[in-house]
Amino acid sequence: MVAFAQRAERLGFDSLWIVEDCFLNGGIAQAATVLAATERITVGLGLLPAGARNPAFAAMEVATLANFHPGRLIVTVGHGMPDWMRQVGSWPASPLTLLEEYLAALRALLAGERVTVSGRYVRLDAVELAAPPERPPLVLGGVRGPRSLAASGRVADGTLLAEPVSAEYLAAAREQIAAEGDHLLVAYTVAALDEDPNVARDHARDGLKMVGEPAWAPHIAPLPFADGLAALRQQSGSPEEFARALPDDWVDQLAVSGTPEHGRARVRALHEAGADRLVVIPAGPDPLAAVESLGRLN
Repeated sequence: MVAFAQRAERLGFDSLWIVEDCFLNGGIAQAATVLAATERITVGLGLLPAGARNPAFAAMEVATLANFHPGRLIVTVGHGMPDWMRQVGSWPASPLTLLEEYLAALRALLAGERVTVSGRYVRLDAVELAAPPERPPLVLGGVRGPRSLAASGRVADGTLLAEPVSAEYLAAAREQIAAEGDHLLVAYTVAALDEDPNVARDHARDGLKMVGEPAWAPHIAPLPFADGLAALRQQSGSPEEFARALPDDWVDQLAVSGTPEHGRARVRALHEAGADRLVVIPAGPDPLAAVESLGRLN
């Protein structure tokens, strides 16, 4: 992780995003390590599950990082993957209510407010950080579906969209977020570059193997080949078989893949479609070699 982060900074990337998946490395510990090991790059926490941490204690951790490394942190809170959250006994009866209460409380605490709230899930009694950050980090909602996107538009500084992103999905998400005023839209995308576009696509396919699963339906629904993709997944015996069978033109619309020239054109197209910040997920067997290759996007 440290070598990866330092290489990304040297290559000129603006930010590096930390993933907190069960049961791998913790997001806050990773973010602290990367911030300490680098000098310039912004670190995005994407994402922290709302059911995993009391918002007051999350605010303490985030404020500490933000004070040690001013202006270099973005925080995302989401529902978390339902199966994982159920596995640890933290999936609420109303995930949407929890997320909206959580985002509102976390943003208020990081802004230095004294917070008293008695919600369905978030209950705080005159809680105020002793050392709120002088430059509070942006707090994003990491969500997929229409109702959650709308909630993020109401109470978050921005929204983080999981991969895959397409122009169609970005347009649908922007409409569903319907935020008033500034609202940062960050989008993850699988990415692989090679002078041989077929090699790049094969690497990208490995990063797209889960997009046929039910949780990814909101990403696929706006696409003209949504029905065909669903049928392909149904016919495939495994996610790996599904990924291998993805047609080239579908891969090109679901990922940033191909030659460096094609990759740069795809990045421009996604920015024009509404992504304020694009986060490329290196695909391929060697993450350090992949990030080196993706540096050619800059």
